[in-house]
Amino acid sequence: MAVSVKRGAPRTEASELPIAPMIDVVFLLLVYFMVSSSIQKQEADIGFSLPAVVKTSEPVSFPDEQVIEIDAEGRAWVNGYAYDDPEEASYLKLAQMLSRYREGAQASQSSARVTIAPSDSTPHQMVVRVMDACQLAGLESVSFAVE
Repeated sequence: MAVSVKRGAPRTEASELPIAPMIDVVFLLLVYFMVSSSIQKQEADIGFSLPAVVKTSEPVSFPDEQVIEIDAEGRAWVNGYAYDDPEEASYLKLAQMLSRYREGAQASQSSARVTIAPSDSTPHQMVVRVMDACQLAGLESVSFAVE
């Protein structure tokens, strides 16, 4: 038995992948996952309240005063931390810290007092800047210490 093979003309039969059923399956999977997923609230939708200042009936222990030391270069030090650069026109960071100190003293029903302790070689301009920072912070009880 002999098998005859035709040579010459190439096969025109194309092997194609059926796309229509694949699109149907993908669409069904998409619908399934959309229906089965749960909707979660975003963080912006969650309501919360921030803590506020609470007035107490009795005074809380709070530092009686803050001592601002000014070195010879004009840098202001409070509790071992230097505030602002002496080259700047004003002590804004010091004023912000003193303002928070004043608010904390008011919340604890105590008085906010500041003592300025310049060194012997501190320029007077730097002492005036510290006094301006105290005024910006709204402090009324400011005193001076001498060595």
